[in-house]
Amino acid sequence: MAQRATDLRLVDGIDPEQRYLNRELSWLEFNSRVLRLAGDANLPVLERVKFLAIFGQNIDEFFQVRVAGLKDQVAAGVVARSADGMDPRQQLQAIAEVAGRLFLDHARCFTHDVMPALAHAGIEFCEYDSLSESDCRKLAIVFEDQVFPVLTPLAVDPGHPFPYISNLSLNLAVAVREPNDTETRFARIKVPSVLPRFFALEDGRRYVALEQIIAANLDEMFPGMIIEAHHLFRVVRNADLALEEEEADDLLAAIEVELRRRRFGSAVSLHVDVEMPDDLLSLLMRELELEDSDVYRIPGPLDLSRLFELAEIDRPDLRDEPWPPVTQSRLMRSDDEPTNFFSVLRDRDVLVHHPYDSFASSVEEFIRQAALDPRVLAIKQTLYRTSGDSPIISSLIAAAERGKEVVALVELKARFDEQANIQWARALEEAGVHVVYGLIGLKTHSKTALVVRQETGQIRRYWHIGTGNYNPRTARLYEDIGVMSSNPAFGADLNDLFNYLTGYSRHTSYRKLIVAPHGLRDRLIALINEQTALGEGGRIVLKMNGLVDTAVIDALYEASNAGVKVDLLIRSICCLRPGVPGLSENIRVRSIVGRYLEHSRLWVFGGKTTPARYFIGSADVMPRNLDRRIEVVMPVEDTVAQERLHAVVESNFDDDASAWELDATGHWTHFIHANMFDSQQRLREIALTRGNRRTDAVAPIAPLRRWRPRLGRSK
Repeated sequence: MAQRATDLRLVDGIDPEQRYLNRELSWLEFNSRVLRLAGDANLPVLERVKFLAIFGQNIDEFFQVRVAGLKDQVAAGVVARSADGMDPRQQLQAIAEVAGRLFLDHARCFTHDVMPALAHAGIEFCEYDSLSESDCRKLAIVFEDQVFPVLTPLAVDPGHPFPYISNLSLNLAVAVREPNDTETRFARIKVPSVLPRFFALEDGRRYVALEQIIAANLDEMFPGMIIEAHHLFRVVRNADLALEEEEADDLLAAIEVELRRRRFGSAVSLHVDVEMPDDLLSLLMRELELEDSDVYRIPGPLDLSRLFELAEIDRPDLRDEPWPPVTQSRLMRSDDEPTNFFSVLRDRDVLVHHPYDSFASSVEEFIRQAALDPRVLAIKQTLYRTSGDSPIISSLIAAAERGKEVVALVELKARFDEQANIQWARALEEAGVHVVYGLIGLKTHSKTALVVRQETGQIRRYWHIGTGNYNPRTARLYEDIGVMSSNPAFGADLNDLFNYLTGYSRHTSYRKLIVAPHGLRDRLIALINEQTALGEGGRIVLKMNGLVDTAVIDALYEASNAGVKVDLLIRSICCLRPGVPGLSENIRVRSIVGRYLEHSRLWVFGGKTTPARYFIGSADVMPRNLDRRIEVVMPVEDTVAQERLHAVVESNFDDDASAWELDATGHWTHFIHANMFDSQQRLREIALTRGNRRTDAVAPIAPLRRWRPRLGRSK
């Protein structure tokens, strides 16, 4: 049986036989697949709650950045068309239609599917009006003691201008009047985000939404007034930074200024409850300068991204069985203490596959040992996104305090993590770490660490290159790959890269690494063309988060026409149309959407008539990654590591539990079979086996399996 995600129709007048799918609609289609997980009755109910929250957070970011950017283009009179042929206004119209359906599906999934499942498990969302008098008295005390002191009602009248509505805030629009007057007045109450969104009653299993507690006590906020009505609304604003780096003498100060401005970005969309009357909605639209197409009426609670709070309640029976990460046997001594990483890496490379392999006992331990080792002279690391409890930050500070040369390239422009990165940059600077904020006009997105160690008669470099951020929280949730090694050629390349990032250097060529923006696109296309030249003897597998770049897509089309079998594992955005006769009939596109976020970037070229070549790195195949970011891709040369990457690819293409397939029209189809194979479960089992054995013998590399034709759509 097949399950189809939300039907994303093309805008009228756009030829369905075009070469490319629309970037924005493809992203919405990915979020539709996330939403389907929330509707999966086979998942534990708190996991479904988590996916509802992820959907809400994702689509908020999409509107704050992508939709905001399109609206800016329309305002500026831009008429240039995207690769698929739509101008900005057409894209906004298509987004509004699709997003409207997704918002409805999101609300209905929560109210019709997840809420009853929660109730069956003993977690109930209660309407305030349904509570007993005893419950209401207790909540009245909660309101008086905890909520009322935080609230600030803001009136709108000739003496009180319309208040500023902050980005992503949840608000009550309240209509009130004097007892002897017929004129209705408007007031706004912000539902405070500093308080829990859902308050538990005394039995610990029933919950009431904060906005309902406030609404039930409006008389306390407007004593002596008659409450005519109250309705929820929420505003999403433009939150993209408009930073002119070339004019910024101090990048840190400039970004801090822009973060303050972000709060006051123009409104992008308005979410209201379905019962909001037209006159009140018209007032909000006029004051926020929004049009009808920017308004979404939601048949359920607004701002379900706050469901993350509920997903964390103490009910392990309602979550997935824990999968504790595994420490590879090579990284542990027989007494279960960490081994000496420098000794291990002198012997051979170590490939780590998170979250199956422990991030703490591999990458974090590598940096910790480097910080404490008296022979280590220097540590250099890029930090794109990290967390407030990062042991890596602590290790870098400890290394600096021990007199080591420590360099941290902190990317201040990591979207929505700017403030956190500023705080950690200052903490590092105060400890004596050399903090660099990157290059003008480029984001440093590479995931690299270099350790320089004095050994007998020589200086040796140890290093780590990965596909994911140095973030302990996401390392437990995101699927990523990394390599740790002492290979001197890669170490020398990283030395050159850090000199380029921190000093004045025009170095753009490397021994082993492929680095954006200097040649990554050209190198990738060259690798594709090598397989194209082999015709039916060629083979290409690309795993990534997004495929947007038209030059690379065109190269893949040429490979397909030459008879090369092309398999693409694209988690989210894919602008390539697979399965079009005469264009892409030899290309198959899959997406794995499951327990862990598939985040790694893995390329395989050959394996059919020529030996397979494997690459991992930080770059997705999107113009921003290839042209406006520092990205690093490395060839994986260790034979054991190659065998492990081979297992990842094979597992992903055997998956029929979490996999979706894309067709030429832009539709994704989920195939469900009686005996489902879950690739993430399989990779977990492989990691457990690897953690239990004490040897790491080289296994022969099997050829990539015969390319299987695209699955026909099930009826």
